Amino acid sequence: MASSMMSTATVASVNRAPVQASMVAPFNGLKSASAFPVTRKANDITTLASNGGRVQCMQVWPPVGLKKFETLSYLPPLSVESLAKEVEYLLRNKWIPCLEFELEHGFVYREHGNSPGYYDGRYWTMWKLPMFGCTDPSQVIAELEEAKKTYPEAFIRIIGFDNVRQTQCVSFIAYKPASY
Repeated sequence: MASSMMSTATVASVNRAPVQASMVAPFNGLKSASAFPVTRKANDITTLASNGGRVQCMQVWPPVGLKKFETLSYLPPLSVESLAKEVEYLLRNKWIPCLEFELEHGFVYREHGNSPGYYDGRYWTMWKLPMFGCTDPSQVIAELEEAKKTYPEAFIRIIGFDNVRQTQCVSFIAYKPASY
């Protein structure tokens, strides 16, 4: 019993480590102020807002005349080879390809309703029926070429349906009229 008891002086000598050695330093921010060099100008309004010194590199997208449509619309027009690769991806995922076209607008807009979440231009006209049983991207490209000949001033998109989940999984603009 004497071996299991320690004197309070022994315990006090063991616990004499400095208390601050095990404490974590307080959080003072993500980066130090020295990481971002700042040049101060007197009475200059441009110094009020800053994003780390890169304000000159950022530009807002001008909406006039440069509309973005759907997936992949930030890319230059897709070549036939690029379209074939996209369709191949669609077929590899066992989605049903389908073509749709729109003669007036290739984008959503508001004309008939002003309630939240309502937009015109979401539903396009289907070009023929969905291509059930399609296994080759060239079949879809041939239909796209036929649609372009029939409606040269229409927007044409390729969409992919998942017949198991009964949803549209992919949609991208495959052709824009020359006026856009």
